[in-house]
Amino acid sequence: GLSHKTAPIEYREKAALDDRLARPVLRALGGHPAVGEAVVLSTCNRTALYAVVQDPGAGETALRGALREHTRIDTGRLECALYTLHEEKVAAHLFRVASGLDSMVVGESEIQGQVRAAAELAAEERLLGPLLAGIYRHALAAGKRVRRETRIGAGTISVSSVAVELARQALGDLDGSRAVLIGAGQTAEATARALLAGGLPQLVVANRTVSTARALAAHFDGRGVGFDSLRAELWAADVVISSTDAPHRILRRAEIERVMASRRGRRLVIIDIAVPRDVEAAAESLPDVTLYDIDDLEQVAEANLNGRHREAERAGGIIREELSHFRKWHRAAATAPAVRALWARAEAIRQSELAEIEQRSGSLSPEARRQLDAVTRSLVKKLFHEPTLRLRALDNRDDVLRHLESLRYLFGLAEAQVGLPEVAPIDSTPVAADSRPAHSTPFTPKVSRRL
Repeated sequence: GLSHKTAPIEYREKAALDDRLARPVLRALGGHPAVGEAVVLSTCNRTALYAVVQDPGAGETALRGALREHTRIDTGRLECALYTLHEEKVAAHLFRVASGLDSMVVGESEIQGQVRAAAELAAEERLLGPLLAGIYRHALAAGKRVRRETRIGAGTISVSSVAVELARQALGDLDGSRAVLIGAGQTAEATARALLAGGLPQLVVANRTVSTARALAAHFDGRGVGFDSLRAELWAADVVISSTDAPHRILRRAEIERVMASRRGRRLVIIDIAVPRDVEAAAESLPDVTLYDIDDLEQVAEANLNGRHREAERAGGIIREELSHFRKWHRAAATAPAVRALWARAEAIRQSELAEIEQRSGSLSPEARRQLDAVTRSLVKKLFHEPTLRLRALDNRDDVLRHLESLRYLFGLAEAQVGLPEVAPIDSTPVAADSRPAHSTPFTPKVSRRL
């Protein structure tokens, strides 16, 4: 993927994937022979593809190809901005993302919902397999724990609230100012709340669908208008905050220039927090216009950390603990098919021997049969209890695979029974596209500690 740490907004907006664009990416990856599971996570800070692959090289080629084919970013810029993570580093990164530690606004509150939505979309497309479902469940659990046990979310903690703080700094004071919100989604609603909390008395919501704009504005005693009224509202505004999900520019330089020509030198602050951007960057050169995009919010976010760097260190400790829980879950899930196959083989042998004893002896009394069943069951349990514990306690993936192969060979278990079909390591055999289950792995954020 690429993020605000590796790519400016002009790169990220070309790689942004909303739900409408993410579905074709998931379907393309689902049809690729190298990919078994996949999730697309795209926010204003990042666009990232997560996948379980058979071969790391082939898998990475598939993911790069999907980004090139389904986004507007060119190959050269993509290669400059791209980062690639493998194995456990993928889980560690996602845990930090879900906890808000990898965001431009450290501790932002929106990211948990975005992570959950990405997993749910993959589940709808039948691409959320056991391993990625487990990683995402544990990542969400880690994020919730970080927010519960630290003050990482104290102070200004969202893109919307940082944008409002930037407006306050630019105008000096929101009292008596007029604001226009372009867009009527969740970000616009959060921005409206932050504006009113900051002392703004007048609010107008502009949206392509007038009824949606009016419905949002009604919650805040404001006015809702359509884009056909936008020019008049811009003329009266002091600050404009735009956050639509449109794939094209909403405000062009020429349109803003015409508005400014009749404002007689009154300053207009425009804050564009959309990805892709809503406002043409060239508008920044207009007299009396101050234009900010989402990357400009980083300085304000840094200035408003309110001690959250220290809290981030505490959060790092929590993430390490949660990664340990994930490793245990992964090991247990990876070894479960082999353990079940081993115990099933032992039980089949036990039942066969009991049947042979019954046949040779003619008939056994119910008490004798009960005692023989109890003794043989106890022998099997004592014989396989220690190997089971040792197999589940293995900490190294290579050791797990080596011992599973030994188990298969020594006990004559079918390879399909112990080949990690439930939760595979990141670079192991995927679920083929033509053999994917009819229903995707259910995704629920709740994580059980019982293994």
